[in-house]
Amino acid sequence: MTSASVEQVWEWLETIPDPEIPVITIVDLGIIRNVELHDETCVVSVTPTYSGCPATSMINMDIETKLRDCGLDKIEIKQQLAPAWTTDWMTDKARDALEKYGIAPPQPAGGPKRCPRCGGDHLEKLSQFGSTPCKAQWRCQDCLEPFEYFKCI
Repeated sequence: MTSASVEQVWEWLETIPDPEIPVITIVDLGIIRNVELHDETCVVSVTPTYSGCPATSMINMDIETKLRDCGLDKIEIKQQLAPAWTTDWMTDKARDALEKYGIAPPQPAGGPKRCPRCGGDHLEKLSQFGSTPCKAQWRCQDCLEPFEYFKCI
C-alpha cells in the first residue's frame, strides 16, 4: 500500500477524463466532492451529474482503477446525492475546454450565448436532448452548423 496525502489523491483524480466528454476531467466537472483518508482507506465522495446518469458506474470504476494504479489498496467510493450537483460546480477550465471542443458551455439564462464553432449569435434549438441527457442540440444560423449545448442544472 502506498501512503498518499489528500492533496496527492486530488492530483491523481485530476487526470481522470469524463467518460462522455474526455476533454474535461471529473474534478473540473465538479463531481468529486471530497477526499478523505481514514487509517489506510481512501474515501472519495462523488456526486453524479444527475440521477440515473449512465456514466456514474464508469466514473467510479475509473476512480478505483486510477487509485489502485497509484498504489492505494483500500478505496471507498461514496455516492453523495445532497446537495445535488449543479453546473455551477464546473470550473472555468472545464467551460473553456467544452467550448474549444465544440460544445457550448452552460449559461444561466438557459441557452447558449454563441456558437462554439464560429462565435455567431443567431441560434436555434433543434432538440431538448443531444447525445446525452445533459446536453441539448442547437444550430447556428450564421454558419449553419449544429452543436451541442451543455444544459444548466
